[in-house]
Amino acid sequence: MKKLLTLLFAAALTLSLSAGAFAQDTMSQDTTKQDKKEAKAEKKAAKKRAKKEKKAAKEEKKDDMQK
Repeated sequence: MKKLLTLLFAAALTLSLSAGAFAQDTMSQDTTKQDKKEAKAEKKAAKKRAKKEKKAAKEEKKDDMQK
């Protein structure tokens, strides 16, 4: 009986300690979301710069054509 109780206690202790290994890491998910937002903002800014440069090149070409 004593061995069975010891085994049961050991199993309960092992399960309770291993529960941390299976827990979700919500901090990394928040970080991932933040990283995605930053990447999206950077991509949007790059697209905006490219559009502005393209427009400037078009204006310059138009000015050259008028001369």
